[in-house]
Amino acid sequence: SHPVVNMSQPSLENTSQMLFELVLFSFFPAFVPEAQAFGTMLVAYGYIYPLQNHKKLVMCNDSSLYRFQVNVCFTFATCDKSPRIFTLLLHAVCLCFKQAHYSHLHEWLNHKWDFIVMQAAEQYKAGKERKKPDRVVFDCQERAYWMVNRPPVSLSNSVLSTSIMRSKVKSSFCLCRLVKYITTYKNHDPLLASCLPSNPWQTDHDAYWTLNMRRVEVPTKMRVERWSFSLFELLSDLRGRDDFKIFLKKEFSGENLAFWEAAEELKWGTSSSMSTKNVCVCRTFLAPGAPRWINIDGRTMGLTVKGLEHPHRYVLEAAQTHVFLLMKKDTFFRYLKSPTYKDIQKKALNPEPHNFSPGIHPIILWQQEEEEKAKAAAASAPVDVKAMMSKIDRKK
Repeated sequence: SHPVVNMSQPSLENTSQMLFELVLFSFFPAFVPEAQAFGTMLVAYGYIYPLQNHKKLVMCNDSSLYRFQVNVCFTFATCDKSPRIFTLLLHAVCLCFKQAHYSHLHEWLNHKWDFIVMQAAEQYKAGKERKKPDRVVFDCQERAYWMVNRPPVSLSNSVLSTSIMRSKVKSSFCLCRLVKYITTYKNHDPLLASCLPSNPWQTDHDAYWTLNMRRVEVPTKMRVERWSFSLFELLSDLRGRDDFKIFLKKEFSGENLAFWEAAEELKWGTSSSMSTKNVCVCRTFLAPGAPRWINIDGRTMGLTVKGLEHPHRYVLEAAQTHVFLLMKKDTFFRYLKSPTYKDIQKKALNPEPHNFSPGIHPIILWQQEEEEKAKAAAASAPVDVKAMMSKIDRKK
């Protein structure tokens, strides 16, 4: 007979020492660790369950009490698998993915459905009135039943497949966002629109690079227009960040941008200066009474200060994100309406397009130069009289 069937015959409680010896002599007569590991698997899968500490699903070689499951939990034991029992289970716990089977059984067992509903209600009421130790026993039995009777690994899970194939975002929403992005950036994409005044890679005219230097005094209108797209675009441009600093200085709220820049320096700086920058940031922005103290919530402040005890590059990530969102929701829109931004819009340059006629391709020019060099080398080479006379003789 099967060893687990033999183990499930006792009806009384068994100590873990008795179970340990039973498993040891039944399976591994010479290997104690393997026997203990197998006993722990039996506890974890619900074949046996502890009576004292039901949350500790580990078999220990001590005097703690365990009880075997009832035989109906095992696939090799005879149990009542009638549709009525299955309907009771589905009626008691009717999850979404079981609704189809529940409806099918409702049509199939319609002649005794009232009896099934009444019996399920009585079982639910009895389950609520059951004592805690009894609930633990029934939970272990249910866990053991579903562990034994679960579908095989090779069986396809239709619920999982449907959830994986389902789009997380509506297609209409994605298309609208894509169209909006292309409409916004189409004039700033060099593949979709021409550069002003001209593309330096085509015309050898470097006015485009001169007008778009990192900290040029007067930027172009296209560059100023791009600042209004998002706060990220504004902070990514050093000229726009300088203009934003001027506005924040007038608003007496420049500490948020200063903290964001300090977090960026810490994130992309050298490892040797990491500890020094952490101390400087803590004293300047986070410590009580700091000269440029930032206003963030207590939870983020606590996590950041605690992380500074063991500093790393991303220790200020949470606080930096919080400050960025504050500037994005409030300060950024006030900047776009401020006289500072309107003045820079008026002063911005709008260069005229540079007309040019495309010349000869550089590769063709190089080939022509190589041919001329070869002709010049051949003309300057000394004349071999004997070779020339032999050629004339062959022609004759």
